[in-house]
Amino acid sequence: MAVVAVAFFTLPFAGVLWRLPWSDAWSILSDPEVRTALRLSVVCSTAAAIASLVFGLPLAWLLATIDFPGRRIVRALCALSMVLPPVVGGVALLFALGRRGLLGGPLDDIFGITLPYTTTAVIIAQTFVAMPFLVLTVEGALRQHDHRDAEAARTLGASRWYAFRRVTLPAIRPAVVAGMVLAWARALGEFGATITFAGNSSGRTRTLPMKAYLSLQSDPPEALVISLVLIAVSFVVLIALRDRWLGNGLGSAV
Repeated sequence: MAVVAVAFFTLPFAGVLWRLPWSDAWSILSDPEVRTALRLSVVCSTAAAIASLVFGLPLAWLLATIDFPGRRIVRALCALSMVLPPVVGGVALLFALGRRGLLGGPLDDIFGITLPYTTTAVIIAQTFVAMPFLVLTVEGALRQHDHRDAEAARTLGASRWYAFRRVTLPAIRPAVVAGMVLAWARALGEFGATITFAGNSSGRTRTLPMKAYLSLQSDPPEALVISLVLIAVSFVVLIALRDRWLGNGLGSAV
C-alpha cells in the first residue's frame, strides 16, 4: 500500500516530465510574457514573505508565550487560510478589502485607496495564505525553546524586547528562516485567492501560476515548462526544510 501511495504522488510529476518539450524549454522561459510573470511572482512572493515575517513573528511569539483568553480561537483563525479553498479566501478578501468591503469601502471613500486588481492585492492575497506557515513554524520553535536564558536576562535588567532580540531570536533563527522560505514558496505558488482578489492583468497581477493556467488552454507545452519550474522550486524547498518543518515547526505547533 505504501508503494501504491508513493506511485500515486509520483505519477503526476512523471507525466509532466514525460510530456515536457525539453528542446523548447529555454525559448519558452525566455518569452517576454513568461519572464514578466516570473519577475512579478518573485517580487510579490518576496514581499509577501517579508510581510509574513514582520507581522507573523510577533504573532507567533504571542501565541507561544502568552496565555490569554481565546488563544485557541486566535490560532485557529490564523491557520484558517491554510485549509480554506483558495478561492474562498479570495472572496473573503474581496468583501473585506474591496471597494464596497468592510474596510475597503472606507479606504476608497475617505482616502481614495483601491486595493483589488492591483499588484498590492497580489501581495495581500499571497500573505494571507502564506503567513500561517511562518507563524506555526516559529511558534513550534518557541514552544520547544528553553526560555530560562531570556528569563535570566530579564532578571539582570533587560527589557522583554531586548531579551527576545538578543537571546531568544538568535536561538530560533533557523526556524524563522525556515518559516520565511516556506511562506515564500507558498506565496510563489498561490493561484486561487490571487486571481479572485487581484485579477489576471498581464504585467500587473498575472503571476506564474496564472500564466500556467492560461497557457494550458492555448499553449500546453508552455504550461508544462512553467509547471516544472514551480514543481522544482517547491520540491527543493521541501527537501531542504523537511527536518525543520516536521521536527520543530507545523507538527509541534498544531
